[in-house]
Amino acid sequence: MKRSYDPDPGLHDWVEALDRPPARLVLTALDRREFLRLTGLSTGGLVLAMTLAGRTARAERAPGGEATRALAPNAFLTISGEGILILAPHPEIGQGVKTSLPMIVAEELDAAWEDVRVQQAPIDAGRYGRQMAGGSRSIPARWDELRRAGAVARAMLVSAAAARWGVPPDSCTTRSSRVHHVASGRTLAYTELAGDAARLPVPDPESVALKSREDYRLLGRRITGVDNRALVTGQPLFGIDQRVPDLVCATYAKCPATGGRVVRANLDEVRGRPGVLDAFVLEGNGSAAELMPGVAILARDTWSAFQARKQLRVEWDREGAARDSWETAAARATELARSDGTHTVVDRGDVAGAFETAATTVESLYRYHFVSHAQLEPQNCTAWVRDGVAELWAPTQTPSRGIENVAHTLDIPESQVTVHQTRCGAGFGRRLVNDYMCEAAAISARAGRPVKLTWTREDDMQHDFYRAGGFHSLRGAVDAGGRLSAWQDHFVTFSHDGEKPVVGGGLRPTTFPGELIANLRVTQTLLPWDTPVGAWRAPGSNVFGFVVQSFLHELAVAAGRDHLEFLLEVLGEPRWLEPGNGWALDTGRAAAVVQHAAREAGWGQALPPGRGLGLAFYFSHAGHFAEVAEVSVSSQRELRVHRVTVAGDIGPIVNRSGAENQVEGSVIDGLSTMLGQKITHAEGEVAERNFDRYPLLRMPHAPEVDVHFLETDHPPTGVGEPALPPLAPAVCNAIFAATGHRVRTLPLAEEGFRL
Repeated sequence: MKRSYDPDPGLHDWVEALDRPPARLVLTALDRREFLRLTGLSTGGLVLAMTLAGRTARAERAPGGEATRALAPNAFLTISGEGILILAPHPEIGQGVKTSLPMIVAEELDAAWEDVRVQQAPIDAGRYGRQMAGGSRSIPARWDELRRAGAVARAMLVSAAAARWGVPPDSCTTRSSRVHHVASGRTLAYTELAGDAARLPVPDPESVALKSREDYRLLGRRITGVDNRALVTGQPLFGIDQRVPDLVCATYAKCPATGGRVVRANLDEVRGRPGVLDAFVLEGNGSAAELMPGVAILARDTWSAFQARKQLRVEWDREGAARDSWETAAARATELARSDGTHTVVDRGDVAGAFETAATTVESLYRYHFVSHAQLEPQNCTAWVRDGVAELWAPTQTPSRGIENVAHTLDIPESQVTVHQTRCGAGFGRRLVNDYMCEAAAISARAGRPVKLTWTREDDMQHDFYRAGGFHSLRGAVDAGGRLSAWQDHFVTFSHDGEKPVVGGGLRPTTFPGELIANLRVTQTLLPWDTPVGAWRAPGSNVFGFVVQSFLHELAVAAGRDHLEFLLEVLGEPRWLEPGNGWALDTGRAAAVVQHAAREAGWGQALPPGRGLGLAFYFSHAGHFAEVAEVSVSSQRELRVHRVTVAGDIGPIVNRSGAENQVEGSVIDGLSTMLGQKITHAEGEVAERNFDRYPLLRMPHAPEVDVHFLETDHPPTGVGEPALPPLAPAVCNAIFAATGHRVRTLPLAEEGFRL
């Protein structure tokens, strides 16, 4: 039967691209003739946009500014008599980039952090390239660009000071927002030099000297978030806080099973409810990632809209709607697990021969459920569509893609869509999809006035782009020397089109530990699935880590080996598996974090009965992370995670406070998810619709988290995603050490564990 909707048109390839190394950003300098032609030095300050490779840097007048007023040598930085302003180009979703990205500029500028003011950059692809938060890419994608942005400005300020003093530039130094001439003891503040510097040619960004890690004064320190005071004092930073004149509030009801259409609804009755202004049907455009059919209710306030919605009665046409069933999928996967998959991912070496000569073999079936993103701020967006122009205030992870989505939904040019980025009350990948923006825009266009759309918690749970469940039928072989000799995995996963796995649901030949095993066979079988699936924190790795690291521990136990020793042996000699690819595994870095975490956690110590340590490592999003969990389990399977020791290598640390927070949050998020969270479908509908059936970890059950970073001179990577995957296998391996029970199903509640 032909479906009447597409769960994620274009989304799969776009999100999958987050797993590939970010495109290198190149800053192109102007020659002097082009510089003079474009700037008009006698009339204004300089603005030099630094954008993606292949584009030419262009200069233009600083708006309304005389040359003596401001130095703005790039799109991120302005220095004037009023101070230093740095713009943060990526969305802030709690990962701290509104602080860490400006810190990179400030470090190379040699600015005192207390002199810096930070603002969110406007959404402008022409000046900033693609602005997004996802894949732990913000820092690695912008690292060189932002360093050079600060270094270019610093070089211009030094040249301006040297010219004023009549000394060579190399006799000057900088520190704490000032240029110093040590020999004479003279010093000038950047704010005093901005006008002079604005008259100078902009140096080639590739030519400016950048600091070495040992020279950092700001990076690596613990810096409080630039929004922290506003957050704790309740300032309107989030999407849900937005207000515009003549605003009305809205809610939008969709079919519980994706793809259902409205047949009829009691609209007249709903329009008569207190505070309600209107109610109407939107037909949608067939895309779950943009606008699905539903009923919009407009009211004077959100409470009135929600109360009226409780009285809404809709008859849904479910012909062509999703009819997914978890129980049916699980039963089918169990049957399929007895054989190879229909598609071969990798077949290397002599797998059959290794199993024939093995001293020990192990077979296991691992499974994990679908889960929701469950971010605390529900989906919301304020939109004002008028005269063919759309203006939106949105807590989105992908504002640039949001512009594309809204333009497609309204059938208007992208140039007619403006998005104002607000802070996000978390995202975890859910806000990579902008369906709530499209809904708000469509409702505003129909209503003819500005609208603030707010989803209920039930909307969030029922209409998520879920992390996919999956099933792994594993076989492993250990030779007479206790070494891993063969690995086989039949992965039963899901597909929307029967051709490619859903987002986060596909194995690759390079999926850990594939490249480390000589005899390897991995196959996949795709089960049909219509309900939307999307990226969830550390897509793919978040579940593959549980499966792979738990099964490696099974094999170590079967071989009678210490898990630490066995894991280090699998990693082998220190080597970079793809030299030159910063997003490839480095076994030396991996071994270093494994050994560090084990040492700090007291690996090998004797523990009382019912208490155990579990170790796990995983490599994802270019981050090398190892974690050791210490747990205790009672005779009634009451679980307590006492401590999690984390060691990570993500290159140089930008903001130590932010990095530690991200690791601690990953541990809490991972633990909360693995304990009792699951999404189950029946006839396309979700059973878990609020937190009463989707429990979040509570404060009394939070473990101590001990974070260690092995700082290296490799380019920095993100931290918000790679710290999560090792948590679940570390806890599950610790449960085995404490009880002898092997966990092969998540959430743990499925196997009888509770807090």
